[in-house]
Amino acid sequence: MSSLFNVVRSGSVAKRFARSADGNVAIIFAIALVPILGFVGAAIDYSRANKARTAMQSALDSAALMLAKDISSGAITSGQVTAKAQSYFSSLYTNTEARSINVTATYTAKDNSGSSTVLLKGDGSVNTAFMNLLGFPTLGIGSTSTATWGGTRLRVAMALDVTGSMDYDGKLPAMKTAAKNLIDTLRASAQTVDDVYISMVPFAKMVNVGSSNRSASWLKWDLWPDTGGVCSYTKYVTKTDCQAAGRSWTSYNTSKWSGCVTDRDQDYDTTKTLPTSAATRFPAVGYYQNGSDICPPQIMSMTSVFTASDTIKSKIDALSANGGTNQPIGLAWAWLSLQTGDPLNTPAKDANYKYTDAIILLSDGLNTQDRWPSYGNGNVQYNGQIDARQKILCDNIRASATNTSRTVIYTIQVNTTGDPESAILKYCADSGNFYSTTTASGISSAFAQIGSSLSKLRISK
Repeated sequence: MSSLFNVVRSGSVAKRFARSADGNVAIIFAIALVPILGFVGAAIDYSRANKARTAMQSALDSAALMLAKDISSGAITSGQVTAKAQSYFSSLYTNTEARSINVTATYTAKDNSGSSTVLLKGDGSVNTAFMNLLGFPTLGIGSTSTATWGGTRLRVAMALDVTGSMDYDGKLPAMKTAAKNLIDTLRASAQTVDDVYISMVPFAKMVNVGSSNRSASWLKWDLWPDTGGVCSYTKYVTKTDCQAAGRSWTSYNTSKWSGCVTDRDQDYDTTKTLPTSAATRFPAVGYYQNGSDICPPQIMSMTSVFTASDTIKSKIDALSANGGTNQPIGLAWAWLSLQTGDPLNTPAKDANYKYTDAIILLSDGLNTQDRWPSYGNGNVQYNGQIDARQKILCDNIRASATNTSRTVIYTIQVNTTGDPESAILKYCADSGNFYSTTTASGISSAFAQIGSSLSKLRISK
């Protein structure tokens, strides 16, 4: 009986097992688990490979720029490019996922536009952790980076404060050293005579265009009778003030003009308008203090650093300091030095090349003097109306920009006497291009950063 019961019960269990669907979920899950794990594992492996490729791209980009600088400066030859590329890449690539990456470099010398190119290619692979189970032991990665240089030429105008206060706290020697170092940096990036030009505008209350230009058509002499002479009491520097004080005035012949010009008539003092009429010409004046001629050193017009870097540095060494501060006239002439035609006759630009124009304006003080005694009484006294003229000038420089031509402005405030931060110097500088230092030694750092920025503008990725 019990045997029969067991047979019946076994048959019943078998029937229930055949009808049951409870175990199908486990079977289906077991079957689906393999591709699910495969997809998750693939995502992890691809993420690792993508990080390796991103690191590769970053290292290739940096290596390409470093190679471009080496090649353009002559530090390496074309035959050394590939080995140097691998060396730079190896020192820059820190990702550990792909340890063996092959880097090749192709250097192309100047083409018709004057541009040189170096192309870096990197290839490697990442070992997989999950996809290896599916028959994919590695994932290949690769990337490229190109650096082009030489097609962009630089025109750099330095407006350098040579007022009397620059003779204190070691500022003038520090500025000379920093400016000469900048010349060396720009010379290293130049491969031909036309690659990098630089001008220098030493400024105080006035600038010096050179006495050899005495007969130039772009000068006018209406202010000379009031300034070209000496008062019996040297406190007074104009004929008007001298005679009003009951003193005697000795006028000079224009042959004694040492080259000084003052601000142009308003509003031409804030424009690059060519000097073709009386209102647009530059007023020749005398610049005397305590009976001595204190006209600043002469402006140096655009000069190639490729052929004349030593000459430029000699002119920097010869700078001397005297007089009051008129930043607008230094900035205005720096801008004019970037223009073709009178008064400085800058070489015309070659239409086959791209150009970047830049102005570097350094000053150690706030504006104190300009041409107009109505708001600057001739004494060393800060007055915001001079800043207002400078603001208009800076706005005009920016407004002159086009899609293919603009002027980058860098400004440096050397503040060793606790003056307020110069709002106008900060305003005139392009974003990130204002440098302030409270020590003479800080001038070198500011110029070094500007030199690096200019080099990047010439060596562009």
